Amino acid sequence: MRKLTLALLVMLLTGALLGADAQQQSATAAADPRMTADERAKVVKWMNDTEKEYLDRLEHVTEAQWSWRPAPFRWTVGEIAEHIMLTEARLFGAVQAAMAAPENPDWQTKTRGKDAFIERALPNRGVRAQAPVEIRPTGKLSRDEVVRRYKELRARALEFARTTDAPLKAHTIEHPFPVFNTLNAYDWLIYIPLHNERHNKQMAEVMAAPGYPK
Repeated sequence: MRKLTLALLVMLLTGALLGADAQQQSATAAADPRMTADERAKVVKWMNDTEKEYLDRLEHVTEAQWSWRPAPFRWTVGEIAEHIMLTEARLFGAVQAAMAAPENPDWQTKTRGKDAFIERALPNRGVRAQAPVEIRPTGKLSRDEVVRRYKELRARALEFARTTDAPLKAHTIEHPFPVFNTLNAYDWLIYIPLHNERHNKQMAEVMAAPGYPK
């Protein structure tokens, strides 16, 4: 009887220790501020897909189509393409600025659910936002110049997404729009292709508008 009791006690203690170890491993995994393999694959795919769509849309655009305005105060295809390019640089700059900031000990609380919110909100063309002055298009750049700069900027962001093993989620800075507030470097990274997707849709709207040059 004593041997049986001792055996049961050992089993219970072993189970408790294994359970505690599993909980600790789970907590550690949940708190890992690095991108998961699935997250990396997702952001790389978004970058590749949105780049292809952007370049495909602009490949055969004529000068007349590039500068055609569907209505007063509406952007042309050229202005949308320039805005995407300008924003690409600004958003990757936000990734770099976040990584230059000290790790935020409250990053999990401050940024919980922000990635999912960005995934839902940014591609939604039903909600409009005013672009900051710094990334409003000038309309003075040619198609070739805009595309050249865009390719350079996207190559830099894509290489970073493919190779970084930095604790992106632990580094945060504030978004100028209060609806976003604190975002971490991973949030800023996924912002890049999702913003591109949003304005690829805007280009498609202009190209489908009545009066668009053929």
